[in-house]
Amino acid sequence: MAADIRLATAVPVERPRGARPGGRGVSGRTRRTLIAYVFLAPFLALFGTFVIAPAFFGAWISLTDWSPFRDEQSFVGLKNYINLFTPGSTTSGDFWESMGATGIFVVASVPLLVVLPLLIALLLNQKLGGATFFRTLFFAPYVLGVAIVGVIWMYIFDTQSGILNHLLGLLGLPDDIPWVVDTPWVWVSLVGVTVWWTAGLNTVIFLAGLKGINGDLYEAAALDGAGPVRAFFSVTLPGLRPVMLFITTTTVLASANMFGQSYLLTNGGPGTATRTAIMYIADQGLSQNNMAPAAAMSYILFAILAVVSVINFRLQRERAERVVS
Repeated sequence: MAADIRLATAVPVERPRGARPGGRGVSGRTRRTLIAYVFLAPFLALFGTFVIAPAFFGAWISLTDWSPFRDEQSFVGLKNYINLFTPGSTTSGDFWESMGATGIFVVASVPLLVVLPLLIALLLNQKLGGATFFRTLFFAPYVLGVAIVGVIWMYIFDTQSGILNHLLGLLGLPDDIPWVVDTPWVWVSLVGVTVWWTAGLNTVIFLAGLKGINGDLYEAAALDGAGPVRAFFSVTLPGLRPVMLFITTTTVLASANMFGQSYLLTNGGPGTATRTAIMYIADQGLSQNNMAPAAAMSYILFAILAVVSVINFRLQRERAERVVS
C-alpha cells in the first residue's frame, strides 16, 4: 500500500520592516530618531560648547572673585550682585547709568522699528510695480556689517565735512549740527542709523505675515461695509498678532544689546551719555579685568530682559483672548 506523500508548500513569512535576518530588527521610528540625532549632533555640540557651557561658567564667575591673573579664586556668593544695588559702590552708579542709556535707546528705537516696517510692508503688499526692487532696496542695509555701517555714517555725520550738514546748508538750514558729539543729536543719530540698518528685516517679516492672511477675510470685511482703516484694525492686525509678538520681542532684545553703533559713532559720548549696558559690561570685563562684576551685570541685564519678554508675551496673549471673546 503506497503511502500518501504530501508535499508541503513553504509559505513565506513577511519580516517586519527594518528587521535583519538572524537578529533583532530596528524599527523605522527608531532609525529615523537616530538619524535625526546624528544630524543634530554637530549643532548640539557647538551650542553646548559656545552657549550652554559659557552660560554656566559665567554664572559661576559671578559668584566668585575670579580674575584671569590669579591662580586661586574665592567664592563670594551674591557679593557682586549686592554691590550693584549698593549706592556708592565702585560699579553701582556707572552700571545703572549705562542701563539708563540702554533704556533711552530701547524706548526711542523700538516703536520706530515696529511701526515703520509695518507701514512699508503694507505699501509693498499692494499690487504695485517694482515691489520686488523696493523689497530688496529696504532689506539691503541689513546685510552690511556693523563696522561698515559705522564707517559710512561717520562720513555722513561729520560736523565739519559730513554730507548731511552740507546738504542742510544747501537748503538754508543750520550746517553745523553736532550729530555725534552732543546731545540730543547723538541719540537722533544712533536711532536713525539703527532704523536704517535693521528696519528692512522687520519689513520682510511683516510682509511674509501679510501674505499669510486669508484674502477672503478682507472680502468679508468689505461686504460688511468696512473701509481700509477698519479692515486694518479688524483683519490685518489680528492676523499679524503672532508676527507682531515675534518682532516686538526680538527688537527689544536687539536694542537692549546695542553695542556697535554707539561704540563706532560716539564711543559712548559725550562723556558717558550713550554708553550702553553692553558697552560698560565689555569695558569692565575686558579692559578693566573685572570679570566677576561684569558677569553679575550681564545676568542682571538678562533677568530684566527675561521679565520684559514675559510681560510682552502675557500682554499679547491677553489682547488675543479679548479679541476672541
